[in-house]
Amino acid sequence: MKRVVVAVLGSLLTSAVLAAPKPCEELKAEIEAKIQARGVSSYTLEIVPNSEVKDPNMVVGSCEGGTKKIIYQKNDR
Repeated sequence: MKRVVVAVLGSLLTSAVLAAPKPCEELKAEIEAKIQARGVSSYTLEIVPNSEVKDPNMVVGSCEGGTKKIIYQKNDR
């Protein structure tokens, strides 16, 4: 299962880097759709300013000209 999560995050990071700048809510919705398509059921996506990012490994997207990040956290059951 951990390999699936790593693969999802890797594909999300690649997609986010190659995509044109988008509004945060639109990008978050796209990332959320990709995560759900992979069958991940318990997770959190949050839009935060760059200054609030504590773990860069949790970042799955960048928006608003790079001033905000979308972070992913898998919730354990």
